[in-house]
Amino acid sequence: MRAVIQRVNNAVLSVNGEKISSIGEGFLVLVGYTADDDKKKIDYVVDRIVGMRIFRDENGKLNKTLKDIGGEVMCVSNFTLYGNAATGRRPDFSKSAHYEVAKPMYDYTLEKFREMLGKVACGVFGEHMHIEMSNDGPVTMIIEK
Repeated sequence: MRAVIQRVNNAVLSVNGEKISSIGEGFLVLVGYTADDDKKKIDYVVDRIVGMRIFRDENGKLNKTLKDIGGEVMCVSNFTLYGNAATGRRPDFSKSAHYEVAKPMYDYTLEKFREMLGKVACGVFGEHMHIEMSNDGPVTMIIEK
């Protein structure tokens, strides 16, 4: 599993011009899966994301977690995270998990975020989505397990 985390002031996700979900301050999390991923890897990655101390404290240091600031999460599936662009001009997506494998893992990821935070905004699996966001910092992290 691979996750790209962007600290945001806000984010809005739309499909076909219709607003599907939005968050205020928190994380926009793009997630991708391989066929070898499992619940244990998802548990690890979600726990790392929720516990990541990349929000400023009263001294300006990156020392606070999502929970500390009452932040929100928008989690969006993104099979292109496993695209390999090392050769040729068109990326190879063969390492990305197929729909029937990735969809249950994405659903489980959302379930884990809800379990830890109470709620999570999300995209629509397999749809072409548009995300407008205000990146804060920018602070961007990659977590992989």
